[in-house]
Amino acid sequence: MKQTPRCTRKATAVEPYRIKVVEPIPITTREYRERRYAEAGYNQFNLTAEDVTIDLLSDSGTGALSAEQQAAGMRGDETYAGSRSWFRFREVTGELTGYDHILPVHQGRAAERILFSALLKPGQLSVSNTHFDTTRANVELAGGVVRDLPSPAFADLDSDEPFKGNIDLEALEAVLEGPEDIGLVLMTITNNGGGGQPVSMANLKAVKKLCRRHGVPFILDAARFAENAWLVTQREEKYRDHTPREVAKKAFRLADGCVLSLKKDGIVHIGGMLALQDADLAKQCELLLIATEGFSTYGGLSGRDLDMCAQGLLEVTDPLYLRERAEATAYLADCAREAGVDSVRPAGVHAVYLNAGRLLPHIPPSRFTGHALASELYLAGGIRCAEVGSLYLGDIDSSGDLITPAPFELVRLAIPRRVYTRSHLEYVAETLASIAKNPERVPGYRLTEVPPILRPFRCRLEQVRP
Repeated sequence: MKQTPRCTRKATAVEPYRIKVVEPIPITTREYRERRYAEAGYNQFNLTAEDVTIDLLSDSGTGALSAEQQAAGMRGDETYAGSRSWFRFREVTGELTGYDHILPVHQGRAAERILFSALLKPGQLSVSNTHFDTTRANVELAGGVVRDLPSPAFADLDSDEPFKGNIDLEALEAVLEGPEDIGLVLMTITNNGGGGQPVSMANLKAVKKLCRRHGVPFILDAARFAENAWLVTQREEKYRDHTPREVAKKAFRLADGCVLSLKKDGIVHIGGMLALQDADLAKQCELLLIATEGFSTYGGLSGRDLDMCAQGLLEVTDPLYLRERAEATAYLADCAREAGVDSVRPAGVHAVYLNAGRLLPHIPPSRFTGHALASELYLAGGIRCAEVGSLYLGDIDSSGDLITPAPFELVRLAIPRRVYTRSHLEYVAETLASIAKNPERVPGYRLTEVPPILRPFRCRLEQVRP
């Protein structure tokens, strides 16, 4: 790794922890990466850990456990039904969310599958600010139809509008008043498919009011609830004197329930939760849980996992932790901008979303502009990340040809929790700077294998030179 000049932006928050255990990371050559990437079908999900120097593919289950979480794991009770770990988990999650019915699962997509199987009828709409890819797949597998209604503010990637993750309230009201059958309204906080942007409390309150008026269940996809709460305390005037935990509690209590991947703001490697207020719906979901995940007091998790999840949920709303995490993300965004690569503004918390379309205008969406930049980051620096563009969101036929492009060609640099230092982020910025010097050299890509669902995970591609 080269020595990189520091970004002129000054860090204002110190990491509120010290490093206790370290792990070596692979340092590879470009020749090695070119060979391995070709063997992987130019799909970063097919690379191995040994192929990657800085892994920004996901912030899901990739964080570092605290000493207290490790200690909690040692106290784990592996009793099959009604373990002490379950009661600790239920106490923490019940106090946080206020929901009466708590169902642990092995990760968030299990909660989605169970809820949608019980709640959605074939042909019903799931309406959201933006469905993430696995959420979309689980809606469709349950026979539902997705409808995304992102805020019009998100269309301007360069504006500093504070809550671009909001749902379009006028569009939502029109859908709810229309003839279509609505199964649920799902609000993703923060809006991962929408540039990692937060949702305001005012928007959530308005959604609750509309859903109550029309008798439609209101559910949170709350994987990053703490990060959303932090941004609310920083950007929404009414909540500036609130703690992140106070805001999170208020947000949960606006909805009828939540699906939650604890691999994000639970800061654990595995775990999730489905929580509901409606007793009848909870009973249906519990039966599906027992049939497919495990008994309802462990849901596919070990006792030690439940204890570590509970401890992580206590730690994640610490203002010092959230301030530093947000600062690190903003630092990377500013360093990237100084390097000549724009990103979605303002910076969120869990990721920086690079504007690949602006950097690589010579690559049309049909040649997957976002994927091209993500690929070049790996080839140039061993940095693994993911595109959020036409490969993920575009309408593509079975032969791999793009029919309708995504609205934007973005690349997500997802930052694992408590893992990388400022110098790692500066290395990412230096790699971006090297790409930005000669962006016209970056090739496009075409699909050679096209899975029918969850395309980005299992597709294969080949390079197309300009």
